[in-house]
Amino acid sequence: MQTTLRINGREARLDHDPRVTLLDALRERFGLTGTKKGCDQGQCGACTVLIEGRSVLSCFCLVAAVEGEVTTIEGLSGEGAPLHPMQQAFLDRDAYQCGYCTPGQVMSAIACVTEGHAGSPDEIRETMSGNLCRCAAYPKIVEAVSQAAALMRGEGA
Repeated sequence: MQTTLRINGREARLDHDPRVTLLDALRERFGLTGTKKGCDQGQCGACTVLIEGRSVLSCFCLVAAVEGEVTTIEGLSGEGAPLHPMQQAFLDRDAYQCGYCTPGQVMSAIACVTEGHAGSPDEIRETMSGNLCRCAAYPKIVEAVSQAAALMRGEGA
């Protein structure tokens, strides 16, 4: 089957088997390897991308069912452009260790803020609970989300 996707602002056509997941298409067909294959069962959050601004586990999403703009970690800021406020906050707060889960954490954190779920550390922890970090950087991740939320709301850091 053939599907046309809009990924990071660009149109992309794909001839594919109807069973191909968005995760596999992003990594294997489009070379967007920032989206990680963690558990491949929807339990870790490493494969999180945004579709129309909402967080989606790309390992659970069939390419044929995708409707709307797909944003991956690679699409958050252009080459030579400043980092997205969430990416910068993750750097500022050392909210990563090995970095494997970081792309999925960042994408989920953006949705956390834009969907209005970053009002308190407890709310951030609850909203981000679907993203696992084997290195246990959770306190720093909450700090990063709080910092970026203030910037994204125009409040400063």
